[in-house]
Amino acid sequence: MAKSRTPTRSAASPPESATPQSIEITAAAQIDIEAASGGGQAALPRFRMVAYTGSAMRVAGWRHAVILDLAGLNIPSQMRPIRFSHDPASGVGHTDAIRIEQGQLIASGLVSRDTPTAREIVTSSKNGFPWQASVGASVEEFEFIREGQKVHVNGREFAGPVNVVRKATLGEISFVDLGADGKTSVNVAAIAATQENNMDGDTKDNENGTSAPATNGVVSQALVESAPAADDASRNGTNASAIEDIRAQALAETSRIATIRRLCAGQHLDIEAQAIREGWDATRTELEILRANRPKAPAIHVPDQSVSTQILEAARLIAARFEDLEKHCEERALDLAAKRFRGGIGLQELLLEAAWANGYSGRNFRDSRNVLKFAFNPGIEAGLSTIDIGGILSNVANKFLLEGFFSVERTWRNITAVRNVSDFKTVTSYRLIGKDQYEIVAPGGELKHGTLGEEQYTNKADTYGLLLAIDRRDIINDDLGAITTVPRKLGRGSGLKINDVFWSIFMANSDFFKTGNNNFLSGADTVLSIDGLTKAEVAFMDQVDGDGKPLGMLPAILLVPTALSAIGSQLFKSMELRDTTASTKYPVSNPHQGKFRVEVSRYLSNAQYTGNSSKAWYLLAEAADLPVIEVAFLNGQESPTIETAEADFNVLGIQMRGYHDFGVNLQDPRGGTKAKGEA
Repeated sequence: MAKSRTPTRSAASPPESATPQSIEITAAAQIDIEAASGGGQAALPRFRMVAYTGSAMRVAGWRHAVILDLAGLNIPSQMRPIRFSHDPASGVGHTDAIRIEQGQLIASGLVSRDTPTAREIVTSSKNGFPWQASVGASVEEFEFIREGQKVHVNGREFAGPVNVVRKATLGEISFVDLGADGKTSVNVAAIAATQENNMDGDTKDNENGTSAPATNGVVSQALVESAPAADDASRNGTNASAIEDIRAQALAETSRIATIRRLCAGQHLDIEAQAIREGWDATRTELEILRANRPKAPAIHVPDQSVSTQILEAARLIAARFEDLEKHCEERALDLAAKRFRGGIGLQELLLEAAWANGYSGRNFRDSRNVLKFAFNPGIEAGLSTIDIGGILSNVANKFLLEGFFSVERTWRNITAVRNVSDFKTVTSYRLIGKDQYEIVAPGGELKHGTLGEEQYTNKADTYGLLLAIDRRDIINDDLGAITTVPRKLGRGSGLKINDVFWSIFMANSDFFKTGNNNFLSGADTVLSIDGLTKAEVAFMDQVDGDGKPLGMLPAILLVPTALSAIGSQLFKSMELRDTTASTKYPVSNPHQGKFRVEVSRYLSNAQYTGNSSKAWYLLAEAADLPVIEVAFLNGQESPTIETAEADFNVLGIQMRGYHDFGVNLQDPRGGTKAKGEA
């Protein structure tokens, strides 16, 4: 059929369906077929028909009657195909004249196809068979007329409820053989949809704005007008018994299709379509369904047990007796590694497995340089599977690197703020001062501006790193500990370095914690005790902002050297502290119990660091609220990175390098108070 245009939707149209629809308007056609005479050459039979009378019709898929507005029917050309029952394979002829007269669609033309169907139609027409016509058209826009309303279409007035197809394009015209009894009866062509939908405006909107009934995606609808009454058939000399035979055949076909659909039950749509198309009976249809439902042989899935990066990594961790393997390796990789390598894998075997996967043809480790060459160069032999031994060693080493990194003191992490930086440039922090307090909003709703003061704090990240090697002797000796010891050393070295940088900056604080900043206390009464802690707390809470108003921060952390760890814990945990001297008066309760979290660092009293003291202690705010010190990490990477590669040409072995990008700097002096702990 002709491809539908994209119409403009009528204002009175109800919502549209998913796609424009095709319709077949089956009417009681007045068809005359005659063979033209003359000349020595046989002339083609001609036909003339009233294809559509312009009246309202009952249609499957539409709850209410449907009228095709002939004023909106687009006729692409005067030559349209003539078929039997809308079947492209059953051609009959073509039209040479199509016109609209007095609210009716009139067509005439030639039986120009040389097909059995065309010959049957001509012969049956001569015998008096009452052929009907069915017009195939694509619906582009329709309007629903509600109950109580009236509409003027095709020169007549119709009362709602009724659907009016306002725009459509003529595709083809077909001969159909079956009409219904009486003017109000309905019949549906074989290709029509059988499901009826609520058409009381219950439609859907199309993407292109067309209007069409909501038929769940069904494209074709059959619109059927009443067939001639029995007395009309008699007047035309129709053989009543022949008509009954045709009706019986149609009933049998309908019954066959219904049986096929019942057997398929909507679950075998391919079988259903093929059975209807090829004329299968119920027995053959049922047989095909049984064949389709036969259980199929199960597919055989052979698990891939070839050596992979994950398996080698798991085997290496098993050999190193790494804890919590299930958290770091897939269960399947662990199982396969345990089965294939049993107690784990040695360093030589690990390198050989990687080299073999990458194309190495040797069977032992004698040619160690070539083994390393293939192991560290995946893809060196084209077409072979590749294993990146450098990646395996780095992944395994990284786990032991973290063990070493977290094995050293990490008190610094509990008292510092952490910043994420994206490069090695100096970054500056600004703090609102002066106008950082909310102001009353005037009736006009205008908010007053805060101001960025002169207080600023800087930081920058630097790179710290170290290179260590597993030499050829370790590999030849198949030293299982080499691959774990080296990364542990690199991890521990990184942890020690960040401590060294952090505490060097924190303790060299004579210009940071000082009397001028109101954050330094000295004297015999600053010894860590109830009284000393009370004095430090008061000093901290008396800190003011740039306007001289209370800062509003509370101390939360008591930072002490190892020598003061016991008294710090007592002040935090004990409900009371007693003085055993007979002449001393003391309160029974401890006013600081549970107030300040105690953090202990061995660096505070270490003689290698400037500003060390075994008596000085600090009262600090939470770093998230007001940090006295900050650590910046490049791209937020708080742990070091380790990489593994084949050693340089002048070194026989494997080299590992660890590096860490971070920076440390003091920030706001009001975030803490230092007590000297002595006169």
